[in-house]
Amino acid sequence: METPDGPYGRPVPPHHDPSYTAATYYSSDSARPAPTSRVDAGRLWAGGAVTALVAALTAAVALLFVRGILGIPVFAPEGDGAMGNATTGVLAGGAAVAALAATALLHVLIVLTPQPGRFFTWIVALATAIMVLLPFTTSADLWAKIATAAVYLVIGAAIGSLLSAVGRSAYRRG
Repeated sequence: METPDGPYGRPVPPHHDPSYTAATYYSSDSARPAPTSRVDAGRLWAGGAVTALVAALTAAVALLFVRGILGIPVFAPEGDGAMGNATTGVLAGGAAVAALAATALLHVLIVLTPQPGRFFTWIVALATAIMVLLPFTTSADLWAKIATAAVYLVIGAAIGSLLSAVGRSAYRRG
C-alpha cells in the first residue's frame, strides 16, 4: 500500500493514514512482499549427499585405524544388543544414513525456525554425545568402549561441521 506524502515530502507512516485499517494490514491482497524461499534445496541436498559420502568414508578410515593399526576391537560383544558385532559396512552405511537424516533435519530447521544453525548445532552435538556415551553402557572392555566412542565422535564431528557449512551456504535470509 502506498502511503501518502506528508509534510516536507516524507511518506506518512501507515498508522497515521486514516485510510489504513487493520483489514488492510491483514488482507491477503495487501502490498506486503511475498515471502521468499529461505533455502536453496538443491544446494542443501547436494551438500548432504556429499556429507553422507564423507561420513561413510570417515567411518571406514576410523575403523581401519582403530581395528587395523591399533588392534583395538570396536563395538560391544554380540550379546550386547544393537551395538554388537557391527561391521565396517554397517557402520559406514549408518553414518551415511545419519548424515542424510541430519540434512533433512537441517532443511526443516531452515524452513521453520529462527536461527536454524544454532538449533542444528545443539541437536547434532547432543545426538553425537548420546552415541559417544552409548558404548559405556555395554560390558565390553574399557579400550573397546573408548575406541568405539572415538569412532562415533569423529563421525559426529564430520557430519556436524560439514552440514553446518552446507547449511550456511544454502540459507538465504529474508
